[in-house]
Amino acid sequence: MKLLPVFLGIALLTMNLHAQDTKPIPLWPGDAPGAKGHEDKDIPSLTYYPADAEKASGAAMVICPGGGYGGLAAHEGEGYAKWLADNGVACFVLKYRLGSAGYRHPVMLNDAARAVRWVKAKAADYKIDSNRVGIIGSSAGGHLASTLLTHFDDGKPDAEDLVERQSSRPALGILCYAVITMGPNTHQGSKQNLLGKEAAPELVELLSNEKQVTKNTPPCFIWHTFEDGAVKVENSLAFAEALAKAKVPFDLHIYQKGGHGIGLGTKDNDKSKYHPWAADCIYWLKVQKFVK
Repeated sequence: MKLLPVFLGIALLTMNLHAQDTKPIPLWPGDAPGAKGHEDKDIPSLTYYPADAEKASGAAMVICPGGGYGGLAAHEGEGYAKWLADNGVACFVLKYRLGSAGYRHPVMLNDAARAVRWVKAKAADYKIDSNRVGIIGSSAGGHLASTLLTHFDDGKPDAEDLVERQSSRPALGILCYAVITMGPNTHQGSKQNLLGKEAAPELVELLSNEKQVTKNTPPCFIWHTFEDGAVKVENSLAFAEALAKAKVPFDLHIYQKGGHGIGLGTKDNDKSKYHPWAADCIYWLKVQKFVK
């Protein structure tokens, strides 16, 4: 009977650790730069999903859900996190600030950059290789991911904040039916939420990410569906063309069927119903040594 308190203590500790796994982690210790208030909508954060212990590869992914820069779609956040974690990739779902809460560029980019820096800075704590931190985004979250893929920086080596010393460059990117351009083929709702109603021409150019690709842009997996009625397939085609011109490795998959916003292709997380892109992406991640 004397062992009972010990077992109870271990059980409680295990429960607490599990609870901590899904508790949002604020990206900044105090107010985030440019915060308009102190409500949940003003606090960008990460939610951690540990990799399957038997499959863990040491790689990690920052996940940017879609939602037109006006909301955050859970199936493109937690849904992706559980799928990737099951395949051995530690995941951090990013809650970035939104146009619907009054935020505009560069706030969203700053949140995404901080997320990648944070994961790299805390890599040892999570048994992650800081050189294998990628980013995945869908729809407007894909625009945010592609923005970081083309607008990263090397960090500030002399910063007092150890997180800010890290580079914001992801090791790779996964772009799911992503908004890429702010030009004629853009998604107007995403553009307005990101840049406001009267976007300056120089910002339209800067955030048309197909125009910002260089030889230093990380490798990418890009997919879209031909019948997407919300975000034109030309977005993904333009980004792939830019990568090809810069000689950056990529996979491009255009599927005829699927529409927009489908995520993994199933609402009940039935693996047998996953859209083919999921298996194609895991194959690509194996080539990139993100999955065993």
